[in-house]
Amino acid sequence: MPHAFKKPCAYPGCPKLTDEKYCEEHKKIVMQQYDKFNREHNKNKKYGNNWRRIRVLYIKQHPLCERCLQEGRITPVEEVHHILPVKQGGSNSFTNLMSVCKSCHTKIHQELGDRPRGSQISTEKT
Repeated sequence: MPHAFKKPCAYPGCPKLTDEKYCEEHKKIVMQQYDKFNREHNKNKKYGNNWRRIRVLYIKQHPLCERCLQEGRITPVEEVHHILPVKQGGSNSFTNLMSVCKSCHTKIHQELGDRPRGSQISTEKT
């Protein structure tokens, strides 16, 4: 079976010919860029599959934002908040969790002082 013709590397400005989309040099660069900009960083390192299962179960039992409900608003849950953060010894037990919308989650962290005002950082598991 004959080999296919080599084609130019798809990396902008690269004159090298390759059998794949990118030459060896640029394949590494493209993968690093992909990892940096397209993958969620450390999302599963700290919490893992166990946390995702607990989170799903908690959301099934508490489908609305608990803070909004206290204020008479009905808002679907977007995040699950640890009342006592895991890094401070909190657990994943349902008594330490609270379902919240993104807006309330941001407010909680601003009130705690661990997120500056105007911050758009959203973490679903703190």
